[in-house]
Amino acid sequence: MIGISKLYCGGVEPSDVLRYGGDSKRLPSHLLQFSRDKRPVVVWNVTRRCNLKCIHCYSNSQNIHYDNELSTEQGIALLDDLADYGSPVVLFSGGEPFMRDDLPELINHAAARGMRAVISTNGTLITPERARTYAGAGLSYVGVSLDGIGDVHDRFRGVKGAFDASMRGIRNCREAGIKVGVRFTLTRSNVSEVPAIFDLVDRENIPRICFYHLVYSGRGSDLVKEDLTHEETRRTVDLIIDRTRLLFDRGKPTEVLTVDNHADGPYVYLRLLREDPKRAAEVMELLRMNEGNSSGRGIGCVSWDGAVHPDQFWRDIVFGNVKDRPFSEIWEDASNDLLMKLKDKKSYLKGRCATCRWLDVCGGNFRARAEAVTGDIWEPDPACYLTDEEIAKEE
Repeated sequence: MIGISKLYCGGVEPSDVLRYGGDSKRLPSHLLQFSRDKRPVVVWNVTRRCNLKCIHCYSNSQNIHYDNELSTEQGIALLDDLADYGSPVVLFSGGEPFMRDDLPELINHAAARGMRAVISTNGTLITPERARTYAGAGLSYVGVSLDGIGDVHDRFRGVKGAFDASMRGIRNCREAGIKVGVRFTLTRSNVSEVPAIFDLVDRENIPRICFYHLVYSGRGSDLVKEDLTHEETRRTVDLIIDRTRLLFDRGKPTEVLTVDNHADGPYVYLRLLREDPKRAAEVMELLRMNEGNSSGRGIGCVSWDGAVHPDQFWRDIVFGNVKDRPFSEIWEDASNDLLMKLKDKKSYLKGRCATCRWLDVCGGNFRARAEAVTGDIWEPDPACYLTDEEIAKEE
Protein backbone atom coordinates (compact mmCIF):
# COMPACT_ATOMS: atom_id res chain seq x y z
CA MET A 1 0.00 0.00 0.00
CA ILE A 2 1.60 3.25 -1.19
CA GLY A 3 0.11 6.50 0.07
CA ILE A 4 0.34 8.88 -2.87
CA SER A 5 -1.20 11.71 -0.85
CA LYS A 6 1.01 10.87 2.14
CA LEU A 7 4.25 10.64 0.19
CA TYR A 8 3.98 12.97 -2.78
CA CYS A 9 1.75 15.65 -1.27
CA GLY A 10 3.27 15.68 2.21
CA GLY A 11 0.21 14.32 4.03
CA VAL A 12 2.57 12.42 6.36
CA GLU A 13 6.04 13.26 7.65
CA PRO A 14 8.54 10.80 9.17
CA SER A 15 8.19 12.60 12.51
CA ASP A 16 4.46 11.77 12.56
CA VAL A 17 5.33 8.09 12.83
CA LEU A 18 8.19 8.52 15.29
CA ARG A 19 5.93 10.49 17.64
CA TYR A 20 3.97 7.28 18.31
CA GLY A 21 7.05 5.07 18.61
CA GLY A 22 6.10 2.93 15.62
CA ASP A 23 3.82 0.66 17.72
CA SER A 24 0.85 -0.51 15.62
CA LYS A 25 -1.49 -0.45 18.64
CA ARG A 26 -0.72 3.24 19.18
CA LEU A 27 -0.55 4.44 15.58
CA PRO A 28 -3.62 6.12 14.05
CA SER A 29 -5.06 4.38 11.00
CA HIS A 30 -3.37 6.59 8.40
CA LEU A 31 0.08 5.72 9.81
CA LEU A 32 -0.38 1.98 10.33
CA GLN A 33 1.59 0.96 7.25
CA PHE A 34 4.70 2.48 8.85
CA SER A 35 4.52 0.43 12.08
CA ARG A 36 7.73 -1.22 13.19
CA ASP A 37 6.23 -4.29 14.91
CA LYS A 38 4.34 -5.47 11.78
CA ARG A 39 1.64 -7.29 13.70
CA PRO A 40 -0.56 -8.52 10.89
CA VAL A 41 -3.57 -6.72 9.56
CA VAL A 42 -5.91 -9.66 9.00
CA VAL A 43 -8.37 -9.94 6.12
CA TRP A 44 -11.20 -12.23 7.22
CA ASN A 45 -13.40 -13.46 4.38
CA VAL A 46 -16.44 -13.87 6.60
CA THR A 47 -18.47 -15.41 3.76
CA ARG A 48 -17.92 -16.64 0.26
CA ARG A 49 -21.45 -15.79 -0.85
CA CYS A 50 -21.95 -12.69 -3.00
CA ASN A 51 -24.88 -11.04 -4.75
CA LEU A 52 -22.76 -9.90 -7.73
CA LYS A 53 -20.73 -11.72 -10.41
CA CYS A 54 -17.49 -9.74 -10.61
CA ILE A 55 -15.18 -10.80 -13.43
CA HIS A 56 -12.04 -10.28 -11.31
CA CYS A 57 -13.27 -11.89 -8.06
CA TYR A 58 -10.33 -13.50 -6.23
CA SER A 59 -12.65 -15.78 -4.22
CA ASN A 60 -14.70 -17.17 -7.14
CA SER A 61 -17.85 -16.23 -5.20
CA GLN A 62 -21.39 -17.08 -6.21
CA ASN A 63 -24.84 -16.26 -4.79
CA ILE A 64 -25.26 -19.67 -3.17
CA HIS A 65 -25.11 -21.04 0.36
CA TYR A 66 -21.72 -22.34 1.46
CA ASP A 67 -21.90 -24.73 4.41
CA ASN A 68 -18.27 -24.61 5.58
CA GLU A 69 -18.05 -21.05 6.89
CA LEU A 70 -16.90 -20.20 10.42
CA SER A 71 -19.76 -20.04 12.91
CA THR A 72 -20.41 -17.00 15.09
CA GLU A 73 -18.73 -18.73 18.03
CA GLN A 74 -15.69 -19.66 15.94
CA GLY A 75 -15.54 -16.09 14.63
CA ILE A 76 -15.61 -14.63 18.15
CA ALA A 77 -12.80 -17.00 19.15
CA LEU A 78 -10.79 -15.86 16.12
CA LEU A 79 -11.28 -12.19 17.01
CA ASP A 80 -10.27 -12.80 20.63
CA ASP A 81 -7.09 -14.52 19.47
CA LEU A 82 -6.26 -11.71 17.06
CA ALA A 83 -6.81 -9.09 19.76
CA ASP A 84 -4.60 -10.98 22.23
CA TYR A 85 -1.95 -11.39 19.52
CA GLY A 86 -1.88 -7.65 18.82
CA SER A 87 -3.40 -7.43 15.34
CA PRO A 88 -4.40 -3.77 14.95
CA VAL A 89 -7.01 -4.16 12.19
CA VAL A 90 -9.51 -6.75 11.01
CA LEU A 91 -10.80 -6.23 7.49
CA PHE A 92 -14.14 -8.00 7.05
CA SER A 93 -14.40 -9.09 3.43
CA GLY A 94 -16.03 -11.79 1.32
CA GLY A 95 -17.69 -12.61 -1.00
CA GLU A 96 -20.00 -9.86 0.17
CA PRO A 97 -19.71 -9.46 3.96
CA PHE A 98 -23.12 -7.79 4.28
CA MET A 99 -24.70 -11.14 3.35
CA ARG A 100 -23.65 -12.47 6.78
CA ASP A 101 -26.39 -11.86 9.37
CA ASP A 102 -24.13 -11.75 12.44
CA LEU A 103 -21.74 -9.16 10.98
CA PRO A 104 -22.80 -6.37 13.41
CA GLU A 105 -22.07 -8.68 16.36
CA LEU A 106 -18.65 -9.58 14.96
CA ILE A 107 -17.72 -5.96 14.24
CA ASN A 108 -18.88 -4.84 17.67
CA HIS A 109 -16.78 -7.56 19.30
CA ALA A 110 -13.67 -6.63 17.30
CA ALA A 111 -14.06 -2.97 18.27
CA ALA A 112 -14.71 -3.86 21.91
CA ARG A 113 -11.45 -5.82 21.94
CA GLY A 114 -9.56 -2.72 20.77
CA MET A 115 -9.11 -3.55 17.09
CA ARG A 116 -10.12 -1.36 14.19
CA ALA A 117 -12.92 -2.98 12.24
CA VAL A 118 -13.17 -2.14 8.54
CA ILE A 119 -15.29 -3.60 5.73
CA SER A 120 -14.54 -4.26 2.07
CA THR A 121 -17.84 -4.41 0.21
CA ASN A 122 -19.57 -3.86 -3.12
CA GLY A 123 -21.86 -1.44 -1.27
CA THR A 124 -25.10 -2.55 -2.91
CA LEU A 125 -26.68 -3.87 0.31
CA ILE A 126 -26.02 -0.84 2.53
CA THR A 127 -29.48 0.55 3.26
CA PRO A 128 -29.97 3.62 5.48
CA GLU A 129 -31.09 1.36 8.33
CA ARG A 130 -28.11 -0.95 7.92
CA ALA A 131 -25.71 1.99 7.82
CA ARG A 132 -27.11 3.31 11.10
CA THR A 133 -26.76 -0.14 12.67
CA TYR A 134 -23.12 -0.43 11.68
CA ALA A 135 -22.33 3.13 12.72
CA GLY A 136 -23.32 2.09 16.24
CA ALA A 137 -21.31 -1.15 16.10
CA GLY A 138 -17.89 0.49 16.22
CA LEU A 139 -17.11 0.28 12.50
CA SER A 140 -14.08 2.41 11.54
CA TYR A 141 -14.26 2.44 7.74
CA VAL A 142 -16.11 1.05 4.72
CA GLY A 143 -14.33 0.58 1.39
CA VAL A 144 -16.74 0.29 -1.55
CA SER A 145 -15.50 -1.21 -4.81
CA LEU A 146 -16.17 0.83 -7.94
CA ASP A 147 -14.53 -0.09 -11.24
CA GLY A 148 -15.87 2.71 -13.39
CA ILE A 149 -18.89 4.91 -13.85
CA GLY A 150 -22.33 3.53 -14.74
CA ASP A 151 -22.31 0.77 -17.34
CA VAL A 152 -18.53 0.27 -17.10
CA HIS A 153 -18.86 -0.70 -13.45
CA ASP A 154 -21.94 -2.81 -14.14
CA ARG A 155 -20.04 -4.85 -16.75
CA PHE A 156 -17.27 -5.58 -14.25
CA ARG A 157 -19.79 -6.55 -11.60
CA GLY A 158 -21.99 -8.64 -13.88
CA VAL A 159 -25.26 -7.08 -12.66
CA LYS A 160 -27.19 -4.21 -14.22
CA GLY A 161 -27.74 -1.35 -11.79
CA ALA A 162 -24.82 -2.27 -9.54
CA PHE A 163 -23.24 1.18 -9.89
CA ASP A 164 -26.36 3.04 -8.77
CA ALA A 165 -26.81 0.64 -5.85
CA SER A 166 -23.19 1.09 -4.78
CA MET A 167 -23.51 4.87 -4.89
CA ARG A 168 -26.62 4.69 -2.70
CA GLY A 169 -24.59 2.61 -0.26
CA ILE A 170 -21.79 5.17 -0.22
CA ARG A 171 -24.21 8.01 0.45
CA ASN A 172 -25.99 6.03 3.16
CA CYS A 173 -22.66 5.48 4.93
CA ARG A 174 -21.82 9.17 4.79
CA GLU A 175 -25.23 10.17 6.13
CA ALA A 176 -24.79 7.73 9.03
CA GLY A 177 -21.39 9.24 9.86
CA ILE A 178 -19.29 6.28 8.69
CA LYS A 179 -16.02 7.06 6.93
CA VAL A 180 -16.32 5.60 3.43
CA GLY A 181 -13.93 5.34 0.51
CA VAL A 182 -13.69 3.92 -2.99
CA ARG A 183 -11.64 0.93 -4.22
CA PHE A 184 -10.80 0.75 -7.94
CA THR A 185 -9.02 -2.16 -9.68
CA LEU A 186 -6.91 -1.06 -12.65
CA THR A 187 -7.25 -3.01 -15.93
CA ARG A 188 -7.03 -2.16 -19.62
CA SER A 189 -10.82 -2.19 -19.82
CA ASN A 190 -11.36 0.53 -17.25
CA VAL A 191 -8.13 2.54 -16.89
CA SER A 192 -9.69 5.30 -18.99
CA GLU A 193 -12.19 5.75 -16.12
CA VAL A 194 -9.54 6.99 -13.66
CA PRO A 195 -10.20 10.72 -14.35
CA ALA A 196 -13.95 10.16 -13.95
CA ILE A 197 -13.38 8.36 -10.66
CA PHE A 198 -11.36 11.34 -9.41
CA ASP A 199 -14.20 13.62 -10.54
CA LEU A 200 -16.68 11.43 -8.63
CA VAL A 201 -14.58 11.48 -5.45
CA ASP A 202 -14.29 15.27 -5.74
CA ARG A 203 -17.99 15.79 -6.45
CA GLU A 204 -19.25 13.45 -3.72
CA ASN A 205 -16.67 14.61 -1.13
CA ILE A 206 -15.43 11.05 -0.64
CA PRO A 207 -12.33 11.28 1.60
CA ARG A 208 -10.37 8.23 0.40
CA ILE A 209 -9.67 6.27 -2.77
CA CYS A 210 -7.48 3.20 -3.30
CA PHE A 211 -6.30 2.16 -6.76
CA TYR A 212 -5.54 -1.58 -6.86
CA HIS A 213 -3.13 -3.08 -9.35
CA LEU A 214 -4.52 -6.32 -10.80
CA VAL A 215 -3.54 -9.56 -9.03
CA TYR A 216 -3.95 -12.78 -10.99
CA SER A 217 -6.09 -14.79 -8.58
CA GLY A 218 -9.50 -16.48 -8.64
CA ARG A 219 -11.49 -15.27 -11.64
CA GLY A 220 -8.80 -12.61 -11.99
CA SER A 221 -6.45 -15.41 -13.11
CA ASP A 222 -8.10 -15.22 -16.52
CA LEU A 223 -7.35 -11.50 -16.79
CA VAL A 224 -3.55 -11.55 -17.15
CA LYS A 225 -3.89 -10.07 -20.64
CA GLU A 226 -6.09 -7.35 -19.13
CA ASP A 227 -3.25 -6.09 -16.96
CA LEU A 228 -1.65 -2.81 -17.96
CA THR A 229 1.65 -2.84 -19.80
CA HIS A 230 4.60 -1.35 -17.96
CA GLU A 231 4.35 1.87 -19.94
CA GLU A 232 0.58 2.07 -19.34
CA THR A 233 1.19 1.57 -15.64
CA ARG A 234 3.73 4.38 -15.52
CA ARG A 235 1.33 6.75 -17.29
CA THR A 236 -1.49 5.75 -14.94
CA VAL A 237 0.55 6.22 -11.77
CA ASP A 238 1.65 9.64 -13.05
CA LEU A 239 -1.99 10.50 -13.70
CA ILE A 240 -2.95 9.42 -10.18
CA ILE A 241 -0.13 11.55 -8.75
CA ASP A 242 -1.14 14.57 -10.82
CA ARG A 243 -4.83 14.33 -9.94
CA THR A 244 -4.00 13.89 -6.25
CA ARG A 245 -1.84 17.01 -6.31
CA LEU A 246 -4.66 18.90 -8.02
CA LEU A 247 -7.06 17.98 -5.20
CA PHE A 248 -4.53 19.15 -2.59
CA ASP A 249 -3.92 22.40 -4.47
CA ARG A 250 -7.67 23.04 -4.49
CA GLY A 251 -7.89 22.61 -0.72
CA LYS A 252 -9.36 19.09 -0.83
CA PRO A 253 -6.66 16.87 0.74
CA THR A 254 -8.13 13.50 -0.25
CA GLU A 255 -6.33 10.35 0.88
CA VAL A 256 -5.17 8.56 -2.28
CA LEU A 257 -3.34 5.23 -2.24
CA THR A 258 -2.14 2.62 -4.70
CA VAL A 259 -2.19 -1.02 -3.63
CA ASP A 260 -0.55 -4.33 -4.63
CA ASN A 261 2.40 -3.02 -6.62
CA HIS A 262 5.23 -1.79 -4.41
CA ALA A 263 7.20 -0.53 -7.38
CA ASP A 264 4.98 2.53 -6.94
CA GLY A 265 7.08 3.57 -3.93
CA PRO A 266 10.43 3.90 -5.76
CA TYR A 267 8.58 5.39 -8.74
CA VAL A 268 7.17 8.20 -6.57
CA TYR A 269 10.60 8.71 -4.98
CA LEU A 270 12.35 8.97 -8.37
CA ARG A 271 9.82 11.50 -9.58
CA LEU A 272 10.26 13.58 -6.43
CA LEU A 273 14.04 13.34 -6.79
CA ARG A 274 13.65 15.32 -10.02
CA GLU A 275 11.07 17.75 -8.65
CA ASP A 276 11.75 18.21 -4.93
CA PRO A 277 14.92 16.52 -3.59
CA LYS A 278 14.23 17.55 0.01
CA ARG A 279 10.82 15.89 -0.02
CA ALA A 280 12.34 12.89 -1.81
CA ALA A 281 14.67 12.28 1.15
CA GLU A 282 11.71 12.36 3.55
CA VAL A 283 9.79 9.96 1.32
CA MET A 284 12.68 7.52 1.26
CA GLU A 285 12.65 7.47 5.06
CA LEU A 286 8.93 6.67 5.05
CA LEU A 287 9.35 3.97 2.41
CA ARG A 288 11.99 2.27 4.53
CA MET A 289 9.56 2.29 7.45
CA ASN A 290 6.86 0.79 5.23
CA GLU A 291 9.19 -2.01 4.00
CA GLY A 292 7.07 -2.86 0.97
CA ASN A 293 5.10 -6.05 0.42
CA SER A 294 4.30 -7.82 3.67
CA SER A 295 2.35 -10.95 2.66
CA GLY A 296 2.89 -13.59 5.31
CA ARG A 297 4.19 -11.03 7.80
CA GLY A 298 2.33 -7.72 8.11
CA ILE A 299 -0.81 -8.95 6.36
CA GLY A 300 -2.58 -12.29 6.53
CA CYS A 301 -5.89 -13.79 5.54
CA VAL A 302 -8.41 -16.11 7.16
CA SER A 303 -10.79 -17.65 4.65
CA TRP A 304 -14.50 -18.35 5.14
CA ASP A 305 -13.65 -21.97 6.03
CA GLY A 306 -10.93 -20.98 8.53
CA ALA A 307 -7.92 -21.57 6.25
CA VAL A 308 -4.98 -19.21 6.85
CA HIS A 309 -3.29 -17.70 3.76
CA PRO A 310 -0.34 -15.29 3.28
CA ASP A 311 -2.78 -12.71 1.90
CA GLN A 312 -6.29 -12.61 0.45
CA PHE A 313 -5.14 -13.34 -3.12
CA TRP A 314 -2.79 -16.27 -2.51
CA ARG A 315 -5.44 -18.89 -1.86
CA ASP A 316 -3.52 -21.94 -3.07
CA ILE A 317 -1.15 -21.63 -0.09
CA VAL A 318 -2.60 -22.71 3.27
CA PHE A 319 -0.59 -22.52 6.51
CA GLY A 320 -3.24 -24.11 8.72
CA ASN A 321 -6.85 -23.67 9.85
CA VAL A 322 -8.20 -21.68 12.81
CA LYS A 323 -10.73 -24.45 13.42
CA ASP A 324 -7.77 -26.59 14.48
CA ARG A 325 -5.49 -24.10 16.23
CA PRO A 326 -5.36 -20.32 16.80
CA PHE A 327 -4.23 -17.93 14.08
CA SER A 328 -1.47 -16.62 16.36
CA GLU A 329 -0.02 -20.10 16.76
CA ILE A 330 -0.18 -20.77 13.02
CA TRP A 331 1.40 -17.38 12.21
CA GLU A 332 4.36 -18.00 14.52
CA ASP A 333 4.96 -21.65 13.53
CA ALA A 334 8.71 -21.86 12.91
CA SER A 335 8.33 -25.34 11.43
CA ASN A 336 6.49 -23.92 8.40
CA ASP A 337 9.32 -23.40 5.94
CA LEU A 338 7.48 -21.17 3.45
CA LEU A 339 5.96 -18.97 6.14
CA MET A 340 9.36 -18.37 7.69
CA LYS A 341 10.86 -17.56 4.28
CA LEU A 342 8.10 -15.03 3.57
CA LYS A 343 8.88 -13.24 6.82
CA ASP A 344 12.48 -12.73 5.61
CA LYS A 345 12.25 -13.32 1.87
CA LYS A 346 15.03 -11.09 0.53
CA SER A 347 17.65 -13.86 0.39
CA TYR A 348 15.34 -16.18 -1.58
CA LEU A 349 14.38 -13.84 -4.41
CA LYS A 350 15.69 -14.46 -7.92
CA GLY A 351 16.51 -12.48 -11.05
CA ARG A 352 16.26 -8.69 -11.06
CA CYS A 353 14.47 -8.71 -7.69
CA ALA A 354 17.51 -10.23 -5.97
CA THR A 355 19.82 -7.42 -7.09
CA CYS A 356 17.34 -4.53 -7.08
CA ARG A 357 18.46 -1.37 -5.27
CA TRP A 358 14.90 -0.91 -3.97
CA LEU A 359 14.55 -4.31 -2.31
CA ASP A 360 14.42 -2.78 1.18
CA VAL A 361 11.52 -0.49 0.24
CA CYS A 362 9.64 -2.84 -2.10
CA GLY A 363 10.05 -6.17 -0.32
CA GLY A 364 10.08 -8.13 -3.56
CA ASN A 365 6.61 -6.99 -4.61
CA PHE A 366 3.79 -9.53 -5.08
CA ARG A 367 4.86 -13.16 -4.91
CA ALA A 368 1.38 -14.38 -5.92
CA ARG A 369 1.77 -12.70 -9.33
CA ALA A 370 5.23 -14.19 -9.81
CA GLU A 371 3.88 -17.67 -9.11
CA ALA A 372 0.83 -17.18 -11.34
CA VAL A 373 3.00 -16.32 -14.36
CA THR A 374 6.19 -18.34 -13.81
CA GLY A 375 5.19 -21.13 -11.44
CA ASP A 376 8.00 -20.07 -9.08
CA ILE A 377 7.15 -17.78 -6.15
CA TRP A 378 10.70 -16.42 -5.98
CA GLU A 379 10.92 -15.20 -9.58
CA PRO A 380 10.49 -11.44 -10.24
CA ASP A 381 7.01 -9.98 -10.14
CA PRO A 382 6.05 -9.49 -13.82
CA ALA A 383 4.10 -6.34 -12.92
CA CYS A 384 7.22 -4.46 -11.79
CA TYR A 385 7.46 -1.63 -14.32
CA LEU A 386 10.76 -0.08 -13.20
CA THR A 387 13.48 -0.23 -15.85
CA ASP A 388 16.79 -2.05 -15.42
CA GLU A 389 18.48 1.34 -15.17
CA GLU A 390 16.11 2.50 -12.43
CA ILE A 391 16.71 -0.57 -10.27
CA ALA A 392 20.47 -0.84 -10.82
CA LYS A 393 22.54 -0.32 -7.69
CA GLU A 394 24.45 2.93 -7.62
CA GLU A 395 28.20 2.72 -8.24
